[in-house]
Amino acid sequence: MECVFCKIAAGEIPCHKVFEDDGFLAFLDITPRNPGHVLVIPKKHYRWVWDVPDIGAYFTAVGKIANALRRAMGTEWVVSAVFGEEVVHAHVWLVPRFSGDGHGGSLDPGNVKKISADEMKEIAEKIRERL
Repeated sequence: MECVFCKIAAGEIPCHKVFEDDGFLAFLDITPRNPGHVLVIPKKHYRWVWDVPDIGAYFTAVGKIANALRRAMGTEWVVSAVFGEEVVHAHVWLVPRFSGDGHGGSLDPGNVKKISADEMKEIAEKIRERL
C-alpha cells in the first residue's frame, strides 16, 4: 500500500515536524485551513483513529500538542477533527482559530490557506518550543 503518512513517518517524505515520540508524529498540514494546522498520526499504519490500540496514549499526545498550539499561535480556540477520508491513515486535525476567521461557525474544510515554506518553518518551531 502506498500511504503518504507512512512515508512521512518513515522519513521518506519531508514534513514540518512539531512532535514525535515512539508511537506518534505531528506535523503541519501542507494544505492548512489556518496557520498552525497540525496533523497527529500514529507512526504505525492504522486505517481509522478508532483502530489505534492505545487510543488513550494517542489522545494524550493530541492534547499535549493542542495546548502547545494554543500557546504558540496565541489563541484559546483550537478545534479538532477526525475525517479519515482524504488520507487512508488514522489522523487527527488540530486547527487554531482566530478572531475574524469566522470561528463562531463551523470549520470549512475547503478553505485552504497559502502559507510560505519559511512561515511554516517558523510556525513549527514556535509549536515545538511550547511543548
